[in-house]
Amino acid sequence: MTSPSEQSMAEVSAVLLNLEHTIARAKKGLTKVKKSGGGDKNVELALENAITELSKQHKRLMQDTYYAGHPRLL
Repeated sequence: MTSPSEQSMAEVSAVLLNLEHTIARAKKGLTKVKKSGGGDKNVELALENAITELSKQHKRLMQDTYYAGHPRLL
């Protein structure tokens, strides 16, 4: 049986994994758009912004959960 704390961390882990997959997919999409040659600059900017913002959220979630209370590890 898992504790509520373990269950909570499992949820955080699931969200982090989804963010990692989403960031990877956005990077793949950006590469494809750039390679297509006739890519829409707005699409490139939107994907670049999404990658930046999702990466920030991933880092923040890690810091707020896994490293909370451990300032030395930040």
